[in-house]
Amino acid sequence: MKTEELLNQLLEAALKAAQPEEQLARLKLEPVKGKTLVLGAGKASAAMAQALEKIWPDPLTGLVVTRYGYAVPCEHIEVIEAAHPIPDENSQLAAQRLLAMTKTLTADDRVLLLISGGGSSLLSLAADPLSFAEKQALNQALLHSGASISEINCVRRHLSAIKGGRLAAACQPAQVINLLISDVPGDNPLDIASGPGVPDPTRCSDALKILERYQIKIPDSLRRALEDGQLESIKPEAFAPGQIQTHLLAAPRQSLLAAAKVAEQQGISTHLLGDALEGESREVAKVMAGIIQSCRLHQQPFKTPCLLLSGGETTVTLKGKGSGGPNAEFMLALAIALKGQEGVYALAVDTDGVDGAEEIAGAWISPETLDKARQLNLNPEAYLDNNDAHYFFQQLDQAIITGPTLTNVNDFRALLLL
Repeated sequence: MKTEELLNQLLEAALKAAQPEEQLARLKLEPVKGKTLVLGAGKASAAMAQALEKIWPDPLTGLVVTRYGYAVPCEHIEVIEAAHPIPDENSQLAAQRLLAMTKTLTADDRVLLLISGGGSSLLSLAADPLSFAEKQALNQALLHSGASISEINCVRRHLSAIKGGRLAAACQPAQVINLLISDVPGDNPLDIASGPGVPDPTRCSDALKILERYQIKIPDSLRRALEDGQLESIKPEAFAPGQIQTHLLAAPRQSLLAAAKVAEQQGISTHLLGDALEGESREVAKVMAGIIQSCRLHQQPFKTPCLLLSGGETTVTLKGKGSGGPNAEFMLALAIALKGQEGVYALAVDTDGVDGAEEIAGAWISPETLDKARQLNLNPEAYLDNNDAHYFFQQLDQAIITGPTLTNVNDFRALLLL
């Protein structure tokens, strides 16, 4: 089998493992006296709603919001689309409508929250005293700051009128069941779409420290509100025991295991380096290059041929004029560090099909990548300095474009050492 074909099969297996149908089919819930309301947000929320309608025995109503281009037809659950990664007016409208639908819930009712990655942007409602425009600008600044997703979502939870447990609080006294597809390192429900359906133990002071750490300017009114604790999120003691249940339907590790199975069927020794790797993309790439060099030269820590798989979420501190997609930047930095190392093939993608803000999932490299670039008079270091890896790989025809995958378990990296 050709190396490019094998890499494609690995990616296909990883994406298939992240689809919600199988996991929802295994879900066993006791019936309730009242109605079941479905609310949701995220890149996978429409696909989750469609799958839920197929297996749910009772009538369902509700509303989910997904990214533009990610809607799929549902019979009873309404689907609307909004913007990602920067929220737009539809993001605000979706949040308002979801909150409005909770007004008539009773203790006999149940709410199924279908939450997946991307929900932070798709379900966006600014808390006073923040305007929606100010929240959009802050979101942009956070995404370009180099902050981790956990740090970003801590801030988001305290600047929102719907996240940080606020949607779950609005559903009281109904029971809330979170059905989650994780796109975050560690699979913490707090960080998946900034936790609209789970309580949040972090404080306003934590959010303020993060903003200060990354030197993100905020309005004086917002600073005062954070300092005074006016924007505190919903704490665990606000809910009765058993009122909130949380089920993780899909996570990065499942995708890594699915890809590993494909490789092992081809007789390739496979090693999982972890599903929660974080850090600056170019720095993580240097670490991976060092591991690859050690394997090739010393057969340590792994003997070649082998496949190294990892997941998580790397970040880009945007300093150049490019769009800074973390997976493409990881690939470019890795290619530079490897210097055309023979026998090394790799890909890195965001499993939602969107690397950063671009409609590109990621990129792949081979030992010939740098030679191809030189033949086209492309300077890899200059593109890396400009955070413009997407355009670099597009010119080499080595960008990976999947289109909407209807799921999101974050980064998937495969390093094949022959």
